[in-house]
Amino acid sequence: MATFPQLKTGAVAQYPIVRQTLYQNQTVRFVDGTDQRYRDAGSARQRWRIQLSGLDEGELAAVEEFFLANQGAFGSFAFADPWDGHVYNDCSLELDNLGATTVGEMRGLTQVTVVRNRS
Repeated sequence: MATFPQLKTGAVAQYPIVRQTLYQNQTVRFVDGTDQRYRDAGSARQRWRIQLSGLDEGELAAVEEFFLANQGAFGSFAFADPWDGHVYNDCSLELDNLGATTVGEMRGLTQVTVVRNRS
C-alpha cells in the first residue's frame, strides 16, 4: 500500500494543520412537524488539510508523483496523523486536482486534503 510522502524533515505536514472530525447525519421532517434524526454512516469521518510551503524541487516533485500515482482521489494510501502519529490505512485525497506552485528557488507550495475512508 502506498503511503503519503514525507518531507525531508520526516514530517507529513507543516503548521498550520487542520484536522476535522465529521459526522454524516440526516433529518427527516414529517408532515406533523416532528422530525427524526439518524446517522448516515457508522463512524465519524476524519479529514486533514495539509498546507505545504517552502518545499524544494524534490519534495514538490514527490507530492506531484504521489498525486499522479494515486490518480487524484481514486487511490487509497496509508496516512500518519500529524497530531498523534496514528497510521490510518485507508485514506484518499479529497480532490482530483492538485495546484502546485513554484514561487522561487527552493520555494514550492501546494495544499491537499486527506480524508479517512469509511472502513
